Amino acid sequence: MVGLIIRKKLIFFLLVFFLASGGHNAHCEDILVSRNGLSSSISQAIKLAQPGDTILIQSGTYFVANIEIHKPLTLIGEKNTILDGRDLGQIMLIKANNVTVSGLTFRNTPVSYIKDHAAIKLDSAFHCVIRNNTFENNFFSIYLARSAHIKVINNQIKSDADRETASGNGIHLWYCKDILISNNRIDGHRDGIYFEFVEGSEIRDNTSQNNLRYGLHFMFSNKCNYKHNTFRHNGAGVAVMYTKNINMDSNLFEDNWGSASYGLLLKEITDSEIKNNHFFRNTKGIYAESSNRIRFQGNTFEKNGWALKIMGNCLDNTFYKNNFIANAFDVATNTSNSFNTFDSNFWDNYNGYDLNRDGIGDVPHRPVSLFSYLVEQNEPSLVLIRSLFVSMLNVAESV
Repeated sequence: MVGLIIRKKLIFFLLVFFLASGGHNAHCEDILVSRNGLSSSISQAIKLAQPGDTILIQSGTYFVANIEIHKPLTLIGEKNTILDGRDLGQIMLIKANNVTVSGLTFRNTPVSYIKDHAAIKLDSAFHCVIRNNTFENNFFSIYLARSAHIKVINNQIKSDADRETASGNGIHLWYCKDILISNNRIDGHRDGIYFEFVEGSEIRDNTSQNNLRYGLHFMFSNKCNYKHNTFRHNGAGVAVMYTKNINMDSNLFEDNWGSASYGLLLKEITDSEIKNNHFFRNTKGIYAESSNRIRFQGNTFEKNGWALKIMGNCLDNTFYKNNFIANAFDVATNTSNSFNTFDSNFWDNYNGYDLNRDGIGDVPHRPVSLFSYLVEQNEPSLVLIRSLFVSMLNVAESV
């Protein structure tokens, strides 16, 4: 009996040790970086570390540039651990698999017109995690190239860019696959999140605001999901181009105002679904051009200049059970023909009746007003929108 109890305790302590070590191999070690320690620099600690080791960085400011990681490692910073690039170049380059970077503040990468200086750049890396970091005043903050199975989670990313030509992107992806971008806050870059040639990735629960150009900008990036994000007060809103099989669900597009602004721009998008989103106070809620076979369902368009601006080269799109509330124009187009389907939508300015009380109006609603068509043909006529002439035109049209 005593032997059995001893064996059970031994198994218990071995299990606790294994869980405490995160399941690492027994040879993995922790290396401490501190001002007065054995390793006083991060580069030195990386050089000394064996694959799988953890590098713990003590709080303080470290003036660094061009740190490179070529083996699986975990870097963890204490509170107030700052890596200051002093505008000398890129801060950290990761060219290895299974690298985790957490708890660090990256500061001051320089503007360049020939190099994409980034606070963290991953190139040809797989199964890495960038979590719980802060990025301040960087040209590019997080840059992923030719990488897959990466998680970018819960980072605070802020810059003070004042013009597009001298600013980079908050989270930039090029030629990547299976990326998760979640719970990040991006503020003050050129584009908050940028995708090019990205496949099978998910962007969820992020806030991208006050960026000079787009809160989200992606091209040639198929089979991606965008859920529960907020895109607020960006220069031109969100742009989605040359892409198929996307799903945009339950996002907020808010306060994207300007002569060339929109909540969401769709250009050459096909076979996709846009549902349960809220478009609130944008110059244009959605602007679509050469986009086909998209299902718009359950979206709310509220207090926009134009809720929908659908060009005549958009075909076979379906608008089902969307809500149109207090928009200056609900739908505008540049053609007299419609090749899209509108079914069971709510229009706040509907003047018909529902005698059988099935919740669907018995009189068809024509959401494209004559005045919106005139504005599309002659934009300066928009100044008449509150005039007596337009009021009389609307009454005459209803009759």
